[in-house]
Amino acid sequence: MDLGRLGVWNIGIRAGDAGRNREAAAELEELGYGAVWLGGSPAVQEAAPLLEATSRLAVATGILSIWDHEPEAVAEQTAALEKAHPGRFVLGLGASHGALVGERYTRPYSAMIDYLDRLDTAGSPADRRVLAALGPKMLAASRDRAAGAHPYLITPEHTQKAREVLGEGKLLAPEVKVVLERDPDRARATARAHLEMYLRLPNYTKNLLRLGFSENDLTGGGSDHLIDSVFAWGDLDAIARRVTEHFDAGADHLPLQVITSTPQDVPLPQWRELAPLAKN
Repeated sequence: MDLGRLGVWNIGIRAGDAGRNREAAAELEELGYGAVWLGGSPAVQEAAPLLEATSRLAVATGILSIWDHEPEAVAEQTAALEKAHPGRFVLGLGASHGALVGERYTRPYSAMIDYLDRLDTAGSPADRRVLAALGPKMLAASRDRAAGAHPYLITPEHTQKAREVLGEGKLLAPEVKVVLERDPDRARATARAHLEMYLRLPNYTKNLLRLGFSENDLTGGGSDHLIDSVFAWGDLDAIARRVTEHFDAGADHLPLQVITSTPQDVPLPQWRELAPLAKN
């Protein structure tokens, strides 16, 4: 699976004005990005308009919640996209979070394995899917039952640990949060506003504690140390350094999530600014 060096991770490009979204996807392709990752628990069908608007760009779900979509239907929809746009759709799957799913959220790892079994039975190819994975068990499932892993809210240190579990030859595509702001106070304020929701989700906080952060790092919107480790902020050179850290740690492809004050934004100016990094 060749997704290129960089992609973008975004919620807004699957919502709002359809024409704007198609135009944005076409420009991303021209700018040299290899993939668009649809954030915010997308359905498979939401990839179709962006695939139709482009000729090379890959489109991935980042991630489709296994609690919201029956695997047999997902297999059928994935096969239709593969037939129409060979090799350009990536099925990103995740177990989401108890706070978002509610009472259905039980034994998420077992639920994921059962979901993968049903996808296999329906004929959905393992080499066209990736799993949202943070801990060792889900990373191992990404290695054994999928093409690789798509970790979220992580650091370069996690990328290194993930590569150790995945081994060579498996895709590692960690999401990287980017704030294009040179002023430290403004950059960290933007980052904290974005991070607030995630610090209420145990899957993420447990992973951050595994990475060596303290409980104090997770309070007050996140310590400077946490913000500076999870977010790439500053000018283009600063973002390039963090991108290099992830590649040096073993990443194959980086979906960049540009963080602005408007979560549903389609940040074309920032994507244009970051585009040179896709070609390095």
